[in-house]
Amino acid sequence: MRQLLKWEEAVLFLLSISLIARLPYAWYWWLVWILAPDLSMLAYLGGNKVGAIGYNVVHHKGVAIALYLAGLYTGHPAVEYAGLILFGHSCMDRGMGYGLKYFSGFQDTHLGKIGKEKK
Repeated sequence: MRQLLKWEEAVLFLLSISLIARLPYAWYWWLVWILAPDLSMLAYLGGNKVGAIGYNVVHHKGVAIALYLAGLYTGHPAVEYAGLILFGHSCMDRGMGYGLKYFSGFQDTHLGKIGKEKK
């Protein structure tokens, strides 16, 4: 089952790339922005609870899809792009086993433990 979920995330990641490709931006901007959502980890400077909330808002696929649809509806390709970056990044993270965070700490995710504590 775990392997199936990884394949599903890979397909959704490729979907985000294909939707980004139709937007009026050069391909190299994807390289610049795809890891930007990880800046949300800075929220952990405020503690585990603040960190988890900040991280989860940025890595929630519902937020990403809502942002994309808002850009599509309003005709703002930059907003569409931002939503697709968030969506693609979340898919990439989930495919590697990084899930949404619990308040107990960064290593505790809805997909299980990550990092050194996994072992």
